[in-house]
Amino acid sequence: MMVFKPFSIQASVKSSVLAIVLVASSGLQAQSITMASTTSTEQSGLFGHLLPVFKKASGLDVKVVALGTGQALDMGRRGDADVLFVHDQVAEEKLVADGFGVKRLAVMYNDFVLIGPKADAAGVKGQDIVAALKKLAATNASFVSRGDKSGTHAAELRFWKQAGAEAGKGSGYKECGCGMGPALNIASSENAYVLSDRGTWLNFKNRGDLAILVEGDNKLFNQYGVIAVNPAKHPHVKAADAQKFVDWVVSPTGQASIASYKIGGEQLFFPNAAK
Repeated sequence: MMVFKPFSIQASVKSSVLAIVLVASSGLQAQSITMASTTSTEQSGLFGHLLPVFKKASGLDVKVVALGTGQALDMGRRGDADVLFVHDQVAEEKLVADGFGVKRLAVMYNDFVLIGPKADAAGVKGQDIVAALKKLAATNASFVSRGDKSGTHAAELRFWKQAGAEAGKGSGYKECGCGMGPALNIASSENAYVLSDRGTWLNFKNRGDLAILVEGDNKLFNQYGVIAVNPAKHPHVKAADAQKFVDWVVSPTGQASIASYKIGGEQLFFPNAAK
């Protein structure tokens, strides 16, 4: 009769359990990608709506690192992200031209809005962002700039340049070096003007005495793009899984999911993937 030693059974069981755990852990790690994106896509609540739908369709988790667009693009250049979801088209196209991105695809848009105190002492209310900034510069009105090389900050600097006023020239101009939500909080506490994307503003609860003062100018168009990081530059990136997200978000299903995200019945983002 063959006799099995208890120790041998335990050792065998432990080895099997360890092997199963290692395989399972490996599988779990393989089922996620890292996306570097803007604070506006996160703080607007879009990803809380969008990513569960993508996970259900693909089985993939998406770990979002929310930064200013400039910092998000730098993550792509370093290979610290698998996919980028950002809104500075000129900088995005340069990243692809430099070989760090596979291809830039338009995915959605909304618009920027100039927020300020309802009393509007500077008299900027209207549909002309350049004229509004000229008035802010002339009156040294309190203005909060993100100052973080984000897509919103890049747009703000373009508008100041078009207004013929250097950003920071007025005594009321302040850079916070922060995301959109914190910038809005500062503007609310100081009753200051601030440029925001519409999505984050609609999801912002601490409005105080602030309101939208300038909107509807074609210059305020805010385009978002999606880019898979190039594995030719960074072989370790999860290229295949990143491409699954890119393909999904520009597909009819992904585009419909973007369009269905609303707050108080108001749509925050409008799909416009390239056909």
